[in-house]
Amino acid sequence: MKRAVLATFAAASIVLAGCQGAAGDDAVAVGGTFQFHSPGGQTDIFYAEEERAPIQNLQGEWLQELDQQKTLDLAEYEGQVVVLNAWGQWCGPCRSESDDLQEVHEHLQSTNQGTVLGINVRDYNPDISMDFLTDNGITYPSLYDPPFKTAALLGGVPASVVPTTIVLDKQHRPAAVFLREITAADVIAVTDTLA
Repeated sequence: MKRAVLATFAAASIVLAGCQGAAGDDAVAVGGTFQFHSPGGQTDIFYAEEERAPIQNLQGEWLQELDQQKTLDLAEYEGQVVVLNAWGQWCGPCRSESDDLQEVHEHLQSTNQGTVLGINVRDYNPDISMDFLTDNGITYPSLYDPPFKTAALLGGVPASVVPTTIVLDKQHRPAAVFLREITAADVIAVTDTLA
């Protein structure tokens, strides 16, 4: 029995190693995509330009236009700085930072640099999410993604950490990741260097 378990483990290890090698080779062949990591458990992570890799395209239901079944697509913001923010109306820090994100959005819009794009997570009642946006004067668009499936497209950022804010450069490569509540000054300091 013990030998059978060891043989199964060894076979699984070989298969997993083979999959990792193939994925690594494919990633190199296509230029690679962003893979999130938090060295030493940092909550503020900054990437130098030579370290950046693009994320996969985000696309999904537009929360503010759910009744019209409109799609929101990151590709629509080609050549622009995009600040992604995973939020939920149930999340205290998300509520607290919402006015800061609106300030960042207005700054990006007034300077023609880009936009904030929200990702509404773990809110299974879109009416409550819409009330939150209305009550807080939020004008930037949000993807409606209750199960937070987009976390995988964001290079595996931890879906359990909300709020999460990711600042994408004009090529839609993460330049900064904040795994905490942000201030407008935190984000604008990054976006202004990317403009």
